[in-house]
Amino acid sequence: MKNSLIIALDFSNKQEVHQFLSHFHEEKLFVKVGMELFYQEGPSIIKELKEKEHQIFLDLKLHDIPNTVKSAMRGLAKLGCDLVNVHAAGGKEMMQAALEGLEEGTLPGEKRPACIAVTQLTSTSDEQMKKEQLINVSLNDSVLHYAKLAQAAGLDGVVCSSHEAGLITSQIGSEFLTVTPGIRLQEDQLADQKRVATPGLAKESGVSAIVVGRSITRSDDPLKSYHLFKREWEGVRK
Repeated sequence: MKNSLIIALDFSNKQEVHQFLSHFHEEKLFVKVGMELFYQEGPSIIKELKEKEHQIFLDLKLHDIPNTVKSAMRGLAKLGCDLVNVHAAGGKEMMQAALEGLEEGTLPGEKRPACIAVTQLTSTSDEQMKKEQLINVSLNDSVLHYAKLAQAAGLDGVVCSSHEAGLITSQIGSEFLTVTPGIRLQEDQLADQKRVATPGLAKESGVSAIVVGRSITRSDDPLKSYHLFKREWEGVRK
């Protein structure tokens, strides 16, 4: 999980996914399946990706009462994903229930999927958080609070932006995962992300894993773009 580059498969169907993956030949990837793709294709897309030996981050951001989340995670654990997530705003009891469900649902002899909690979305600004969520601390303090809550619940880490990763690591430790979306090359468009960073800045911030979407998936040459990100993320100089 550490030092991973995760490609967000933000496609609407499996045909688009397979067309995209055809650029990578036999290369084994770490991919993210989000709500758009999973809600269209269901568990079968996970099975197909696992058969190709890709690692999978199932990004469904569960947020419900503890018993419902526990039951959902019990079922998701059977899919054999490597990483799943919940919203930290659901609270400590809900996060603990998520872990219980994962433990119960993981097949004998298999490893439990790592579970991380979303803190504040990278599309959220400090001003928006205060006006719309009525959270009157700084965005950094809110993210750190959620991270500490996730740690207390026993989770493996959080989703945050690169800007908060160093703070979380200094307060909680480097074994606690920080998975960061909103990764762009210097020349890329920001789109709907606000708290973004380059792979190099994420590396310097001590991020555990980065998630890259459109900059690779919408590229004219996805394989070339992937290796550009990978080289910068791994600290390889041109």
